[in-house]
Amino acid sequence: MKREQSTAQVRWDLALRYRLIETVAWWEGRLTTQHLMQSFGISRQQASKDINAYIAEHAPENLTYDRQLKGYVPSAQFKPRFIDDSADAYLHLLNQNHDRAPHVEGLALAYAHTEVLRVPDRTVRAEVLRPLLKACREGLRLEIGYVSLANPQPEGRLIAPHTLVYTGMRWHVRAYCEKNRAYRDFVLSRLRGVPELLEASAHGRAQDEGWNAEVTLRIEPDPRLSAEQRAIIETDYGMRAGHLAVASRGALVQYVLQRFQIDTTKIEPKAAAQQIVVANLEELERWLYR
Repeated sequence: MKREQSTAQVRWDLALRYRLIETVAWWEGRLTTQHLMQSFGISRQQASKDINAYIAEHAPENLTYDRQLKGYVPSAQFKPRFIDDSADAYLHLLNQNHDRAPHVEGLALAYAHTEVLRVPDRTVRAEVLRPLLKACREGLRLEIGYVSLANPQPEGRLIAPHTLVYTGMRWHVRAYCEKNRAYRDFVLSRLRGVPELLEASAHGRAQDEGWNAEVTLRIEPDPRLSAEQRAIIETDYGMRAGHLAVASRGALVQYVLQRFQIDTTKIEPKAAAQQIVVANLEELERWLYR
């Protein structure tokens, strides 16, 4: 308990350095003061002080100094205090910091063997985003210009936004639309002009039924696959007992399906192409776009 409290009380800047110490040591196998110096722009003396403080105050059994490698290596008893040591967490780190990590000596080696595909840059202007954020925080109405495939010319809309959502491909804002008298999703890259902040709205997140509905998607291997093929798919997706339960908000079900590349409007003729299906589709019907 004492260790947990001391970890929670570490200054945020030190916690960042300790996270780098553990990340480099655990995944790259060798930590030097140079890693901290290059990453945080600190002196060798300060870097050495940080490493010694980490060892003395938080993890005395995690690192040992290897004179041959001229650096610290993780011990057999290594237990991270500031990072998640799972492979999944590290792969997410690689994805999130792909553009910056090559400049960090400890992560450069990993990135030499890593390639991350980038989604298109759907530009969102600062003058659009700032009033959106303010409206979300303070529950304000907002007047916007909006284009869609159905209406290519900018159309004035009065909305009450409450949450920004990233679907993996683009950003949109969840908002009450006064024209449709319902909650809708507005793609940020399709906003035109500069949004105008108005007075407070009575339509907030609490009134958004779709947003507050908690649902679960039950994803399973395509039943047309053989038992051996289904076993492969179960491992691919980390399924347990033959299925993967994915929690979602009702309003986001369609985006979850898109991330899993599941098209509920058609069935692939070949099971190997389909691979996975949603087993509880009837329960999700009201949240699907048809």
